[in-house]
Amino acid sequence: MTQTVFIDGAAGTTGLEIAERLAGRSEFTLLRLDEARRKEAAARREALNEADFVILCLPDDAAREAAAMIDNDRTRVIDASTAHRVAPGWVYGLPEVSGHDAVAAAMRVSNPGCYSTGFIALVAPLVRAGLLPADWPYGCNAVSGYSGGGKALIERFEADRDIAWRGYALALGHKHVPEMQARCGLAVAPLFSPAVIPAHRGMVVEVPLPLGAMPGAATPDALRAALAEYYAGSPIVGMGEAPADGEMLLRASDGGSDRLDLFVFANGDGSQARLVARLDNLGKGASGACVQNLNIMAGLPETAGLRL
Repeated sequence: MTQTVFIDGAAGTTGLEIAERLAGRSEFTLLRLDEARRKEAAARREALNEADFVILCLPDDAAREAAAMIDNDRTRVIDASTAHRVAPGWVYGLPEVSGHDAVAAAMRVSNPGCYSTGFIALVAPLVRAGLLPADWPYGCNAVSGYSGGGKALIERFEADRDIAWRGYALALGHKHVPEMQARCGLAVAPLFSPAVIPAHRGMVVEVPLPLGAMPGAATPDALRAALAEYYAGSPIVGMGEAPADGEMLLRASDGGSDRLDLFVFANGDGSQARLVARLDNLGKGASGACVQNLNIMAGLPETAGLRL
């Protein structure tokens, strides 16, 4: 039976990529508002309540407003914004960590942040298993393609080709930090250092670990084995192959992917390690994750329509 989907904010980068992944799929029918009606409150309210599934690709305040417009007990919601990622009553939409059953049964799902997806996928299973301490002050360094910043940042990077690196969130208040801390069960908020590079898409998230100074920390081999076992059944998340030439590259020409590859690198004596996640900020970091969650909620194979 075909189910209806309304993407509120369908004209944005995330919304457009979700629509691309759903195009031609017989399981879903997209409800669309034309340009003249898509910003009308009455038209949006009607579509929000008519759809079987709503995907919110909106700024935080607008996402809260849209969720409040739904006045029935039937429409199920996936919110791609930051608004509900630590909110009560919302299931965190990283099924590999939150549990597929929890996502499948949810009425309200909050899609993870792109950086958060890499950090949580690396750290949460290891903290849960007692292989890394929950009370350590973790750091996280990450770079992303400029598409993650939305239309304004895309226009800025494409207009100014001289930008080679853009560091931001210098006041240490990045909006992904609360979910990174909460979903990993950390006692201390991680020190997060994000940056943007002159590539349209792609992302690397790194967590450096001074294992020799961390009470109760496991060896790099044990960390690698634990992650491999944890994600052994996932068709989307898995351990990447260590590069033979000793370097990892993001290329500006890289196409879209909905995979998430994890790595554990270490020095010779195992006293230091680097946990690394490589993903597409528009794939598993945004639109691909939305479609994965939609598939699970609709009782379909989780990889349907994904680029793997």
